[in-house]
Amino acid sequence: MIHTELKQHLVRHVLAKVRMPGQYVGGERNIVVKQHDEVAGKLCLCFPDAYTIGMSHHGLQVLYSLMNRRPDWAAERCFTPWPDMEQQLRHYGLPLYSLETFTPLSDFDVVGISLQYEISSPNVLTMLDLGGIPLRTSQRTMADPLVIAGGPCAQNPEPMAEFIDCFVIGDGEPALPQICDLWLELRNAARERGGWLGGEAGQ
Repeated sequence: MIHTELKQHLVRHVLAKVRMPGQYVGGERNIVVKQHDEVAGKLCLCFPDAYTIGMSHHGLQVLYSLMNRRPDWAAERCFTPWPDMEQQLRHYGLPLYSLETFTPLSDFDVVGISLQYEISSPNVLTMLDLGGIPLRTSQRTMADPLVIAGGPCAQNPEPMAEFIDCFVIGDGEPALPQICDLWLELRNAARERGGWLGGEAGQ
């Protein structure tokens, strides 16, 4: 399910104004594109650095493959845009999106962030802000994506605790599928009891 309107706006108004526009359009060999209405959950794996740095990261590739092997989940990717692209997105009021389907980050069920080094922490906030996700955990409700983080810097979660809902300390492969499934169960329960946008569901 490609977000055609967003993609067309990028092609017509944005990509010609930025350096290396190819890093913002996806379409690489072996990417996985699933129909969102055919899966139970949507996960966006975010690497808080440029595409040229993050696209070859083995940990990201492992989690991408792991979740996309499941028929009930769609895993997509997003990287920190360069300053010129960030400026254009803000100028046109466009959200940061996934490479596979041009889906805004705020439309995913789970957003997973790889914390590889401390200097990338500001990029995490940039991605959340551009993606339309409230920065602080206290500002989010069950209607927002669950923001989880793993990687070496997750071993010391306190510096980013105000912005991350859940930290994975240790290997992500066994933990990520369980967290994603549990979040869907909680969201579905919130829907059923009518607490979708606030109250107990927002805690």
